[in-house]
Amino acid sequence: MPKDTVKETALATVDLNIQLPSAKPEYKSMLANIADKAPAIAQASSNFYKSHSQMMSVTLDVTAITPIRSVKHSLAEIEKTKSALQEGYFKMKKEEVKLKKLERKLSEETDDLEREMLEIKINEKQANAASSRGYVEAAVRKLNFFTNQYENLMKKIGKDELTEADYELEEVKYHIMTCMKQALNSARPRNGVIDEGNMIYLFDLGINAAQAQLEVMSYLNWENELVKKGQAPEHHHTVQWLEACADKWAHCPSAFAESRGFDILDKTSLTNTLIEDQTDGS
Repeated sequence: MPKDTVKETALATVDLNIQLPSAKPEYKSMLANIADKAPAIAQASSNFYKSHSQMMSVTLDVTAITPIRSVKHSLAEIEKTKSALQEGYFKMKKEEVKLKKLERKLSEETDDLEREMLEIKINEKQANAASSRGYVEAAVRKLNFFTNQYENLMKKIGKDELTEADYELEEVKYHIMTCMKQALNSARPRNGVIDEGNMIYLFDLGINAAQAQLEVMSYLNWENELVKKGQAPEHHHTVQWLEACADKWAHCPSAFAESRGFDILDKTSLTNTLIEDQTDGS
């Protein structure tokens, strides 16, 4: 193809200019359309730099069924996001210094080709910086979201602060409810029979599997009777049943642990807990 038939068309975007060789006239309209829509697309894209939506975060990511466990998972998300932000911050600061060094080198360079190469490198770093900012901003939004969720959970618990003892004491309820949630869900497609994995979970919690199986069958039968009457069982019914199971078997894990020589809660091995000084009788 003769060289003079190749035309360069500039594609202007929000972040950088790309020179695209185009031998076909239809590309002019394509590139013009892309350039025209680029600002709106960039704005829309800023909504999706985060990997998960807020809805997904509190339903499918943080799945703990008890509030203190939910606090634990939320705090883990906060710490993970803070760590990523810190890493991103220092990476961006390093890139800023590298960019300044390139700009200084450009100001001192006299060779035309070297100057052109430096300009390309500068444009590349500027474009990468703009992209990185989008992810940093999304991380800030995620951090703020989980900070607010932490506050909401603390209001639900009714406390201003939590201790390690609070966490340990709720673990019995959390594991019984989680085990029975899994047992119920495994039993639905198995004609009401709990699967082997959750049978083992029940045993490790000190809960008799036959009792648990009876509870599951009874609950499924209750749901079926409700459906026969033209009524619909709802999610909160299941949660209430799980809470009742946790209350019924709350003594089982500690009893099983004690039978094996373990103390399920050693208060002398906790932090954020006031230990009474018994040496002076005060």
